[in-house]
Amino acid sequence: MLDFEINKQNCTRCGLCVADCPARIISISEDGYPAIAIEKEVVCYKCQHCLAICPTGSVSILGLDPASSTILAGGYPDPDKLETLIKGRRSVRRYKDENLDPALLQKLLEVAWHAPTGVNSRQVRFTVLDSKDKVAQLRDAVMTGLGRMVKENTMPKEMGSYANFLRIWENHNIDILFRSAPHLLIASAPLSVATPDPDCLIALTYFELFAQANGVGTLWNGLAKKAINDLLPETRHLLDIPDDHLVGYVMVFGYPDVHFTRTVQHRPALIHRAL
Repeated sequence: MLDFEINKQNCTRCGLCVADCPARIISISEDGYPAIAIEKEVVCYKCQHCLAICPTGSVSILGLDPASSTILAGGYPDPDKLETLIKGRRSVRRYKDENLDPALLQKLLEVAWHAPTGVNSRQVRFTVLDSKDKVAQLRDAVMTGLGRMVKENTMPKEMGSYANFLRIWENHNIDILFRSAPHLLIASAPLSVATPDPDCLIALTYFELFAQANGVGTLWNGLAKKAINDLLPETRHLLDIPDDHLVGYVMVFGYPDVHFTRTVQHRPALIHRAL
C-alpha cells in the first residue's frame, strides 16, 4: 500500500500532483480530489514528487507527513556562493589527526543519501570508517596484503607502484594510499540496479560538496579503490561489502590540515553545441 492520502480540507484541487507524477498514476477521482487506483500502485516510483509539489501540504504518501519536510522557498544557497564552493573545492591530502564530530558525520551521510539514482532505486550503500583507528586497522590489513604480494611476486606489473607505496610506508611512515585521513567512505550499489556506477559517483559528489561546505576536506581516492577492490578483493569481506555490489569509488575525508585562499583558474569549458 502506498498510503496515498489527501487532506481535503487544505487541498485546492489545483492538479499539480496529477500533472507532475512521472509514472502518471495520479488522477482526479469522482469527488474532484487526486487519487491513485489500487491497480496502479505497483507502478509508483516512490519519488514523492506529489508530496513535494503540493503548495498546501495536502498530499501524503508512503505514510510520510508533509509537515516534516523542509520548505524550499528562501532556503536555497546564494548562487554566487554556490559557484565559489564548486570552483573552490580542492582535493585534500593533509588532515588533522582527529575524528569528525559524530553528529556532523551522520548529517553528511544523511544529506548525501538524497542524491538522485537511476529509476529512483535508492540502493547506494555507504560503507564508512568513522574513526582514525578503524582507518589505521584497514591500512594495516592492506599493507600486510601488499607485503604478501611482493614477497610472493604476485603483484601485477601494471600495479607495481603499490610496492613503492608499501616501501615508503615501511621506511618513512608516509601513507600515500590513505593519506592518514581519519575517515574513509565507500559507495557501492547492487549490480542489479539500472545504473550502479553513476549512482555511487553522484552520491559521493553530493557528499563532497556538502562536506566542504561544512569545513570538511575530501579526496577522491582511486589508489585506495584499486587496492581494496582489485588488488586485495578479500578486503571487501573485511569491510562487509556485499558480493553482488559494484564499488563505485572510495573517498577519504576529515578536518583539513591545509587552508586554501582562492579559486584556481582553468581554461574555458569544453563545450560542443550540437545540431
